[in-house]
Amino acid sequence: MSVTVLKKEKNELRLRIIGESHTALQVLRERLNTHKDVDYANYFPGHPELDDPEFYIRTKGKSGVDKVLNDIVTGVATEFTSAHL
Repeated sequence: MSVTVLKKEKNELRLRIIGESHTALQVLRERLNTHKDVDYANYFPGHPELDDPEFYIRTKGKSGVDKVLNDIVTGVATEFTSAHL
């Protein structure tokens, strides 16, 4: 997965995520929206054959968007790594 930062501020982040499906983006969106420090998180798929999806995250108050995103991604990665099939 390749990620391009489109906008970065203390409490806002907009990313273009290249090569990802709805499945991974839905997991990320769900986890972010249930995090106590996230005000809003969503992704916008665009045209399925022309556009790579964009992901938007806005955090509350003093919570830096970088830290919240890293915490969520690390948690999801750990869950998948520890899954026994």
